[in-house]
Amino acid sequence: MIDKNSENDAKFMRLALKEAEKGIGLTSPNPTVGCIIVKKGKIIGRGYHRKAGGPHAEIEAIRSAKGKPLKGATIYITLEPCSTYGKTPPCVEAIIKSEMARVVYGVKDPDFRHQDKAKRLLKKQGIKVTTEILSEDCQRLIRPFAKRVQTGLPWVIVKAGMSLDGRLTRPGKEGQWITNDQSLKDVQRLRAEVDAIIVGAGTLKKDDPSLTIRETKLLKKRNKQPKRVVLTRKSKLSKASKLFTDQFKDNTLIYSNKSLKAVLKDLAKRHQCNSVMIEGGGRLIGDAFKRELVDELCLYYAPIICGENCKPLADAALNASKRLSEISLKVFGDNYRIRGLVAKE
Repeated sequence: MIDKNSENDAKFMRLALKEAEKGIGLTSPNPTVGCIIVKKGKIIGRGYHRKAGGPHAEIEAIRSAKGKPLKGATIYITLEPCSTYGKTPPCVEAIIKSEMARVVYGVKDPDFRHQDKAKRLLKKQGIKVTTEILSEDCQRLIRPFAKRVQTGLPWVIVKAGMSLDGRLTRPGKEGQWITNDQSLKDVQRLRAEVDAIIVGAGTLKKDDPSLTIRETKLLKKRNKQPKRVVLTRKSKLSKASKLFTDQFKDNTLIYSNKSLKAVLKDLAKRHQCNSVMIEGGGRLIGDAFKRELVDELCLYYAPIICGENCKPLADAALNASKRLSEISLKVFGDNYRIRGLVAKE
């Protein structure tokens, strides 16, 4: 027999997840959250967390109800509602004040200091609470935030554009780009998901990258560029590089003679980065894999052969091969992208 309540809960949580997806890349250091309010089977409010310091998803949904009576309604939230004062008042208070009858959320707060506190407060007020609805999907949304608050490290994505024989650069003076324009456009979307982009000094010298979001729509929505991070073993870097001369030069960070893990910890703690992306070069990517620091891999393949050039895992002597899970494959013209999670040993 089908449980109608569970079926409805899953249906409305999927809609809350769709709301949450609108906020991906916009909310650091906060998590991405979506919310739906339902009364008598009809949606009367919806919202998502748009930016840190702004109203949380629950408040956005309550406001979108535009004065409709919320008494007796059910609120669906992808993440346990906050129960403590931060830059905004706790959402639990707003839910209690609105006299909703039931709260359904996907996953618990990953911060152990606050976990299950909302549930206790709501039940104390006679509000029914249901948890773990589409929990895996909801957890997926907050992976970067959860990793930062639980480990002090950001979520790390490695991105690379490669030839079929696994090279990062083309022979001679053929140009900088291996992948096509469609792949490069997708990289812009990927950059819009992260808080910082990391490269080594070698990549800075060879490519003089901008490491910016250049798609107008993406930038307008996000309203800020990711941090641009350079790792170097020497203190001498070209002052003529774009990272030090363009309009976003104040957004550039240099770390000299620091381990990658130390850099990641600093980005998480001092700069509140939930997620970062390593864009090269080969030695830096290899070091990240060797030290078990990579959470996700995103590779763009072009149908060319480049021969004996830069390898994406230069000098990385791994103890074991790395397997990907949760793999997605996308085609961009004659390029294709493979993206997946890196299994930890």
